[in-house]
Amino acid sequence: MTELLRRGRASLAFAFFAQGAAFALLVTRIPAIQDRYGISDALLPVFLAAVPVLAGVGSVTTEQLVKRVRPSRLLRWSQPVVLLALLAAGAGGQGQLAAVAVALGVFGLAVGMLDASMNMLGVSLQRSYGRSIMLSFHAAYSLGGIVGASLAWAGAHWQLALWVSYLPVVAVLLPATLVGSRWYVDGDAAAPVARGSGGGGVVFKLLLPLCLVMTFAYIGDSTVSNWSAKYLKDVLGSSEQLATVPYNVYMVTTLVGRALGDFGVRRFGAAAVVRLGALVAAAGFAVVAVAPGAWVGMLGFTLLGLGLCVLVPQTFAAAGRLFPGASDAAVARLNIFNYVGFLVGSPLVGAVGDAWSYRGAMLLPMVLVLVTLVYARSFAASGGRYGGGHERPRTADVGRGSNGL
Repeated sequence: MTELLRRGRASLAFAFFAQGAAFALLVTRIPAIQDRYGISDALLPVFLAAVPVLAGVGSVTTEQLVKRVRPSRLLRWSQPVVLLALLAAGAGGQGQLAAVAVALGVFGLAVGMLDASMNMLGVSLQRSYGRSIMLSFHAAYSLGGIVGASLAWAGAHWQLALWVSYLPVVAVLLPATLVGSRWYVDGDAAAPVARGSGGGGVVFKLLLPLCLVMTFAYIGDSTVSNWSAKYLKDVLGSSEQLATVPYNVYMVTTLVGRALGDFGVRRFGAAAVVRLGALVAAAGFAVVAVAPGAWVGMLGFTLLGLGLCVLVPQTFAAAGRLFPGASDAAVARLNIFNYVGFLVGSPLVGAVGDAWSYRGAMLLPMVLVLVTLVYARSFAASGGRYGGGHERPRTADVGRGSNGL
């Protein structure tokens, strides 16, 4: 059983890595996609907004599908669709708007299913382990994001066609994820109710605090990903080259924080780690807002990576603990607010920046992240130290791997 758990954990971590790489390859090459297909500046926000909206639809659909299909099977087949949609987004002909619209639409729907099913498996595996491991999966996602962004930079630097940049990645990751999917583990398979069949066990009033935390965390994350370069260049007067560094620094510190975060959760509990993360993230936004120059601003973005990185994984884990009899449904519903935060964050900061100042705009996500402190008790809903109290012995038998599906 221990070996089965280890293989399940390793294969799921690779799925997170692959998704991080694929998503980074898409979002970092948006300007190239816009140029290739002749998407106007007025139309580009519509394309970009459609992806998270459709991802939300995919997440809702996943909640219904897991009543009849195991999350491992949904993950096994949604990940190749994401990779093929990525390749299709780069392979269309010049000016073929319909082609890229379909590719991005399929990408969005599949990403929603992929994100939801990945985190369902992560939550159930953590329950089977009896200790915090959720942050390690998201650390793998961050590592994939760094690799994907680096490959995207190389493609742009060598002026490679999009499909040339994407094809080797898809050719490697698609068969690798299919092979790895043989060892996915649907935790607690011996007790189907623990996999969260149906949404009747989820009381949205109880889930709402976690939904708000998820939204605020992604507002903070989207602020960094969409505004860090512009902020450093236009507000803090950095060079164009230096302006590309904050997001890379943010990703690296996110990886470090998540790689170490599980140890903190096991030692101090999830609620304490979430409170510390919120305070560090708020301090990061404050430093960015008052920074006199680019290098102090870089310090602020470093703090943001260390603070925000723990919030999302622990929010998913808390939802699983809060609704142990319907964890899959809880994770699917919570995952929708990932996309809500992504949709709201960037336009909100931009509107405040245009109407007032971009320094002042950085205070808005700071305040929202601090609101997380009010809801920190929701992260201690379980009795285990990985939830907020004491280390729990492993009591749940893990179910068979998905290769028997």
